[in-house]
Formats: sequence, structure tokens, C-alpha cells
Amino acid sequence: MRAVIFDLWETLIDWDEQAARRMVERIDALVGPGFRERWYRSPNRYIAPVRDVLAEVGVPQEAMDDVCEIRLDYVRHCLVPREGAVATLRELRRRGYLVGLITVCSQDVETLWPESEFEGLFDAEVFSSRVGLAKPDPRIYLHCCELLGVEPRDAVFVGDGANDELAGARRVGMDAVLIHRPGEDPPWPEVRSWTGPRVTSIPEVLDVLERADRVAL
Repeated sequence: MRAVIFDLWETLIDWDEQAARRMVERIDALVGPGFRERWYRSPNRYIAPVRDVLAEVGVPQEAMDDVCEIRLDYVRHCLVPREGAVATLRELRRRGYLVGLITVCSQDVETLWPESEFEGLFDAEVFSSRVGLAKPDPRIYLHCCELLGVEPRDAVFVGDGANDELAGARRVGMDAVLIHRPGEDPPWPEVRSWTGPRVTSIPEVLDVLERADRVAL
């Protein structure tokens, strides 16, 4: 194994449902009710520039700057590494692994990335909003592997299972590790019967890799 590729939301950072609700309420107050429903009906919300998608779902131009700032406030609040995430990413690179990121996200995440603690910790970063692809499209995994200079069989993907991402990684030849909160079942029904490796914290990924290395030997 030469590379470890991570999901972002509910893997390296938490999704704060209450904060998301407050964000939607603030936007609804500006543009009228129903924003959340229109946003989630858009097939382009994670693969196109955020202002284009906001215009598509009915945000008027005069409210655009304010809506974008509200969204940035929310993402800034969430873009905080889970405990042990930064140390683990650094340790992986110290041990000689290449480290990648594949995230299905709106453009807000990429905008704020340089001011986050994650800046500079990855050898390759793939944002769906930049490449116009989302998991589980095989091309997004292959693109990250190409950026890292590895074959899929030499990489492992770590994620919470949203967007069929774990099965998608396996379909291109990668190994996959499920992460979920300790003491809870995975939130996505399709991975609750996951038979592959699973962890409940990012530092445990190091243990999974060590066990895999011992088996390989």
C-alpha cells in the first residue's frame, strides 16, 4: 500500500446538523422559504461554481454576496479537523505514504481550504466542485490516483460510506475502510453490514495499515 485517500465530511471533519439548519434559516430569511429543498434538488450543487448553483435555485443577484457569506460562515465553522486527524495525516507522510483527499463538496470548502489546518497536509486534493465529478463516479478516484502517481490497487480509501463511496472505491480496485462514530451504527444503511475494515477514529487508520503490512509479509 502506497497511498491513503480520505473523504472529508464525517471522516476528517464533522457535519454539524444544527449549524446547517441555522444556515438555511438565515438564507431563507433573505431569499424566502424553500431554499433547502431547491438546493438539494439541484444536480449541480457539488459539481459547479457555487454562485452558478445559487442563481439556478433562485437566489437573486442582490442577495448573492450575503448568501455566499452565510455559507462560508457555516463551512468555516465545520472545517475543523477531528481529534487526531492532523497528527495522523502527518504521521502517514512520515511513514512514507502518499496522502490524498476526495471530497464531494460545494465550492465553499475549496475557497476556505487555504486557511484551514488541512492546508499543506495532502499530496493530492480533489474537490468535486473543481473537477465536475462526484463519488462514486470511477473517474474521480482514478483522477486522485493519477495525481498521486499510484495505481488504484496500491491505494486505500477511508470514508463514512456516503455517496456509495466505499463500494465505488472497491470497483476501481482500491481497498476501502469504513469510519463511523464510536458507539453508533454507520448512518448509511448500505454500509451497516460492511465486511471490510472499519474504524471509529482517524488514528485507528494507522493500526489498519500496520495489520495489512503484517499480513502482506
